[in-house]
Amino acid sequence: MDKRGSAPSPTWSQHPAVHELNTAVWLHEVSRRAGRLVMLGDVPDHEWDAVLPAGIDVVWLMGIWERSEVGRQVALGETSLRESWTDALRDWTEADVLGSPYSIREYVPAQAFGGWDGVDAARAQVGRRGANLMVDWVPNHTGPDSPWIASSQDAFVSGTADDLAADPAAFIQLGDTVLARGRDPYFAPWPDVVQLDPFSATCRGLAVEELRRIAEHVDAVRCDMAMLMLDDIALRTWGQRLGAPPERGYWDDVIMAVRSSHPDFRFVAETYWDREPDLLAAGFDHCYDKRLYDRLTHEGPDAVRDHLRADRDYQRGMVRFLENHDEPRAASTFGPPARYKALATAIATLPGMTLWHDGQAEGRTTFLPVFLGRRPDEAPDADLASFHARLWGVAAAVRNGAWSLCEVTGWPDNGSAAALVAWQWSDSVGHTLVVVNLHGEPADGMAHLDVAAGTHGLHVDLLTGARYPFLGDAVAAQGLYIGLPGWGAQILSARREHTGGDEAASSST
Repeated sequence: MDKRGSAPSPTWSQHPAVHELNTAVWLHEVSRRAGRLVMLGDVPDHEWDAVLPAGIDVVWLMGIWERSEVGRQVALGETSLRESWTDALRDWTEADVLGSPYSIREYVPAQAFGGWDGVDAARAQVGRRGANLMVDWVPNHTGPDSPWIASSQDAFVSGTADDLAADPAAFIQLGDTVLARGRDPYFAPWPDVVQLDPFSATCRGLAVEELRRIAEHVDAVRCDMAMLMLDDIALRTWGQRLGAPPERGYWDDVIMAVRSSHPDFRFVAETYWDREPDLLAAGFDHCYDKRLYDRLTHEGPDAVRDHLRADRDYQRGMVRFLENHDEPRAASTFGPPARYKALATAIATLPGMTLWHDGQAEGRTTFLPVFLGRRPDEAPDADLASFHARLWGVAAAVRNGAWSLCEVTGWPDNGSAAALVAWQWSDSVGHTLVVVNLHGEPADGMAHLDVAAGTHGLHVDLLTGARYPFLGDAVAAQGLYIGLPGWGAQILSARREHTGGDEAASSST
């Protein structure tokens, strides 16, 4: 078997695009198409090609670890979960319920997926296509049957018999031990997991040991609910049960220790509550940009524009998305199709990491709980799939050089320009302007680019192929006129040519 193990991986893209796969569901469907049982080690080449089209350079295999059977049994007894499974998959059976991929018994790849050999083979397949491989890390809890409970009880938040009697939803008895169930400070405890203690030296040591082992086989981890391990949030959740925080934070310690042996290993944080700056400061490479998602979903162009005024280094650390396994399907949330395409164009062409969920490009509308290993069949949206294939390739070509937000202005009798949000990518030979109309009505205005006077050429719309001449003197003086229909978007690319030279346009597609 072709193994990568600790072999060097492809260089990371400066602005990586991630394709998230639900490993269990994907392998189920690959097996069905192949007419045989398929594990990670023998996925056909054309299936890897399909999940790594041009413009995608990271595969996130979500849910590869051995799941907790105790946690699964707890989940099977939860009425609300069973109802959510029926909403997604009306003919589900208990065989379809694998348990939560975030109630982990042990950080060993599930044998149903092929174990470590399968992961190594997957990394080799992904690497041959110039891409990197990412998996999950769950810092704040384990399944109730984790071997750590027997070997390292002091890694967990403990309780007493009195705690259990007073609040049985918040504590669990495992043998002679009472431990706290996992939780965050705002919601009820999760019934299928037990809480790790972020202040515990034992907990941190276990994390470093496991992450170093994982880093021998993959290139990155997406860290679930990473902000819960920050000192102030941990204290808000658990109070004096944790004692005094150590001198260094959990993430500072863990990331530094892992990087001492694996300097190129990447850490990606799922995070909320505006804690991205804290996690970036602690060593994370990228953090979820949930604030941008919320602004695109519920707020207007001004809020989006203000969000994009943040420091450029900060922008490069964001993970932009319209969908992931925790959010509702984008095709349902952001309809009509024109609106979705406009927002996808924005996400794809901003700096930072972009995240695309399995089935998003085909317009799937059924939200699938992560407990299930099978999803309903849905007819793919061929137009949307074609749009994504082009968009991803275009975005990979244009997200180079320096990025900057552009102002778009109107005139006294035109307020529609406020709906237009624009940015520019520039390098020594040209520029690309992205303009998105974040409103359902037509809008026009003058986009103010950084264009040198005395240049001319053609703007090519990389999404449609349309061509527009431009004169650098006029654009530098008054801006470039842009008119878009409701939920319209343009990606205009040009190479700089001095007056008197031959016209040329950059169309890297």
